[in-house]
Amino acid sequence: MTQDHDGGNPRGLHFVTELANTVRADPEAGAADLQAVLERHGGPPFRLTGADARELREAASQLIDVLALHDEDEAATAINALLDRYPARPRLVRLPGRPWSMHTQAPASAGLTHWLLSTSALALGLWLSERGTCAWGECAAPGCDRFFIDTGRRTPQRFCTPRCATRVRVAAHRAQRATG
Repeated sequence: MTQDHDGGNPRGLHFVTELANTVRADPEAGAADLQAVLERHGGPPFRLTGADARELREAASQLIDVLALHDEDEAATAINALLDRYPARPRLVRLPGRPWSMHTQAPASAGLTHWLLSTSALALGLWLSERGTCAWGECAAPGCDRFFIDTGRRTPQRFCTPRCATRVRVAAHRAQRATG
């Protein structure tokens, strides 16, 4: 996972939210499900074991706690706590076919959880400092609690996808027509 920026698109944070959404939807998500999330986002090239999956689920629960925050001071405190607990050195890395991007280099003795939480904390911290606010959130559509990264520049994003936004607008329009 990296904190790459591609036209305002923080790829690493989309990994963080997909992992959080996967674990939130299935608190017992297995190694295959979590491996698929890692692979979609260019994660480390190794096969997850059941123990790895358990570690990722536990790490994801800590990320869920941060993503659920809306106050930037509380978020900064939570991110700093992760950085204190899972220190790593930031490094610029160029992966094949990609531009330079910021990664973390965890101590050699660190495991998967350390890598994930140090990298995620760095990515969230950079995004918070760049945007000046918690530019993430939970979908406002009824029945949807998925996290998203707000990449918009004008008004705060309220929905995880255009589909959820459209569903809410259509429901509001139908309710207005029914009462009017």
